[in-house]
Amino acid sequence: MMPSFPEISKDWLKRAKRRYAASFMGGEFDRIPVDPMMLSHATVACGYTVRDFYERPELGAHCLAYVQEMYDLLPVTKYYFAHPWLPELGVNLKFMDLTAPVPVNTVVNAPEDVDKLHVPDLKEIEKGYTYNRLTNASRYIKEKLPDMFIPLAYCPEPVGSAAELCGVEEFLMWTETERDLVKKLIDVYVETAITGAEALANAYGSALISTGAVLENSDTMSPETIKDISPPALEKLVKGCLMKGAGPQIFYHFCGNRSLDYGLYVNDIVITPFTIMQMGYYDREPFPAKIMKELYGTRATIMPSVDTKLFVLPDNMKIYEQAKKQLIDGRDSKMGCILGTCCEVPPNSHPANIRTLVKAAEDFGSYGSW
Repeated sequence: MMPSFPEISKDWLKRAKRRYAASFMGGEFDRIPVDPMMLSHATVACGYTVRDFYERPELGAHCLAYVQEMYDLLPVTKYYFAHPWLPELGVNLKFMDLTAPVPVNTVVNAPEDVDKLHVPDLKEIEKGYTYNRLTNASRYIKEKLPDMFIPLAYCPEPVGSAAELCGVEEFLMWTETERDLVKKLIDVYVETAITGAEALANAYGSALISTGAVLENSDTMSPETIKDISPPALEKLVKGCLMKGAGPQIFYHFCGNRSLDYGLYVNDIVITPFTIMQMGYYDREPFPAKIMKELYGTRATIMPSVDTKLFVLPDNMKIYEQAKKQLIDGRDSKMGCILGTCCEVPPNSHPANIRTLVKAAEDFGSYGSW
């Protein structure tokens, strides 16, 4: 049985929508929006558990909506979960008490297994695990929270997702010894995710495409390897999703250390006028807003970010100072700016730390103050 929540304030929603729209449509409102990439913190903040977020999509979706208003964040509810479209390829997921679901098997245990993989068609996708969990959440949001509904085609990092088919260690070894097999694995996942995006677009109309790169970063692969496998995979994925009716908004999340590879994507991935670009770290520091603005600021909305690790520590000023610098360096980006976090905020983040992000946006991201 679903718990009841107070109604979302219409006045707040109106203000939040105007603020969010200004990031893409131009013009100014009150301040730069804040998006701390929130998943299971939403259920924890509402008194439930991490596991509840993933096991109960409808509850997770409503908790997300409620905390968006509570923290004064975004006017939309984007429910998603770890490892979408992998169950359709035979990967089993296990729910965990304190983390996102984890894969418990691999489907490729030898090189010859790659050619045995079956890419599901549209009907198979519509009967599968991922589609039904995502549509359960979407159906609930559209019915109960229609003003916060946004269709979402969640197709995360094609390279890291493909790695789960054979296991990450094997995949990393194959990037050096069996590169053609690695590309085949990536293609299988990309084709599956495109069909998933098509199914969601058929059900709900044009959908936000959420994707990026996580496994392949400057700590795990050489720039040469990343250039060979990652931008082509993202280009194929996003083009395919757009052709099937998803988009035109795209969110690119480049997690991890990007100090050596941040320039590899500039001219080799699809960027629409409604694209958000986010990068995690430069070595061990948040990726500089100045560099992001120089690379992408004339083509996409940028999301300079604050170190995710800080959100479980009782030190608001570290967050405030990082946010201040990122805002000052990125707030005048031509195509707009959103303040974010380097990755998902931890479930047990201190609420005061998330509020500190908003406080920094009010102090240093308010239009007319610079």
